[in-house]
Amino acid sequence: MGAAAPVAVVGAGPVGLTAALLLARWGVPSVVLERRPRRVEAGSRSICQQGDVLDIWAAAGAGAIAREGLAWTTARTYHRDRELFSWTFDDPGTLPPCVNISQARTEQLLDERAAAEPLVEIRWGSEVTALDEDGDGVTVRCADGSSVRAPYVICCSGGRPELRESLGIGLPGESFEDRFLIVDLRADLPGRERERRFYFDPPWNPGRQVLIHPCPDSCYRIDWQVPPDFSLAAETGAALDRRIRQIIGSRPYEVVWASVYTFHSRVADRMRAGRVLLAGDCAHQYAPFGARGLNSGVPDAENAAWKVAFVLRGWAPPALLDSYDAERRAAALENLDVTTATMRFLAPQTEREHAARAGALDRAAADPAAVGAVDSGRFAEPFWYTASPLTTPDPARPPTGRPPKGAVHPPAPGVIVPDAPLPGGRLRELLRDGFTLLLAPDVEDDLAAGITDVPLRALRVADLDPSGGLAAALGVRPGEVWVVRPDAHLAATLQAPTRDAVAAALRRALARP
Repeated sequence: MGAAAPVAVVGAGPVGLTAALLLARWGVPSVVLERRPRRVEAGSRSICQQGDVLDIWAAAGAGAIAREGLAWTTARTYHRDRELFSWTFDDPGTLPPCVNISQARTEQLLDERAAAEPLVEIRWGSEVTALDEDGDGVTVRCADGSSVRAPYVICCSGGRPELRESLGIGLPGESFEDRFLIVDLRADLPGRERERRFYFDPPWNPGRQVLIHPCPDSCYRIDWQVPPDFSLAAETGAALDRRIRQIIGSRPYEVVWASVYTFHSRVADRMRAGRVLLAGDCAHQYAPFGARGLNSGVPDAENAAWKVAFVLRGWAPPALLDSYDAERRAAALENLDVTTATMRFLAPQTEREHAARAGALDRAAADPAAVGAVDSGRFAEPFWYTASPLTTPDPARPPTGRPPKGAVHPPAPGVIVPDAPLPGGRLRELLRDGFTLLLAPDVEDDLAAGITDVPLRALRVADLDPSGGLAAALGVRPGEVWVVRPDAHLAATLQAPTRDAVAAALRRALARP
């Protein structure tokens, strides 16, 4: 089936809209099927958007998310009433490393972008009830009796299990009993406008945690860990006011939104079922500490979109879609490990875990060198496809595993290319129009000529930045060529390459025989 048939995207949340916009970027139409009759603008929900996700949204034409978001700079962690440690984001010189913006506003901005894109159609009030696949495509059936015929489906239906279970895909894992109260409030809090604060066992929430995030328009998101039997309905106005006053004092404030939620740590046992790819909360659910939910769902959407588009455009065989599950499920499992460890620290389940946490906090209070054992959430990071079947290993650049918090992994096949400012733009803006060969200054630029029918261009690093600063910042070695995928990850780093070596790396990155 050709690219003229629209891809079906189930769900008009941020992940589904991102998938549709990125398909359009490759000239592939989509129809987005959303069960709700209209957008409901409620609450902050997912607020922390990591810089690499902002980069994906910029490629989708939604750069306004980065511009409107609040770029907070400092994270402080406290035990009771004492600050244990703090850290500050480095200024990357391109996009902010992180912004806070309500999910409601993120969805508004994506809606505006989708409305301006003729290749994206959104059908509200279309609840998908069945996905019937045959040899040529998928018939997507809706509760109102309508149906859509699609070559592929990207399922971004959120936490509702029906479609995933109808595909025979489980979501094994665990749920945590502890509950969290969220309050979005508007207040003037001098000195806190760009600081995230995390409190272990504060005097005003003994035995539990509180997290405070700044947001745009003088809003703050406060999360209190509360007992399993906590009821928001039973939290009277006076009781809620006492909670808030314990944090902000006598300053005036306005409650914008409040809710209660619980955490799950679950990953689908597979993220592809034939012509259906699962993305976002449909495929994985995490505790939010570390902001790895939406910050993982958006890269799911990007990974799915470029691969589905390349198959439909005839640039890659259907076997390329096998790598979606291999790459994004590995990313999901890494996020599961990280967030589950954080939840074990935040909400210990056994006496041993309680003792370990108490000991770690006491040691950190006495010895700054011991703060590494305090886990308030490791912030979201791009996953590295070092073990992907699309990646060509390079003995000269072996992967070294996750570096310490805040450090940057040296370039290696599978790792994302660092962004960097260029005259008039950014490096990654140049890397998302297809495959790219980044050439060391002493490499001939004819390596890309005639070796593939996919979008491919060669860029000499010295031409992008004649000062030599870019080559130094990236760490490109003499005689080296980097083969970069459409999602800015390195497919290969080739030492003194031949045209045959470049062609072989491209074939592997496209899952071609």
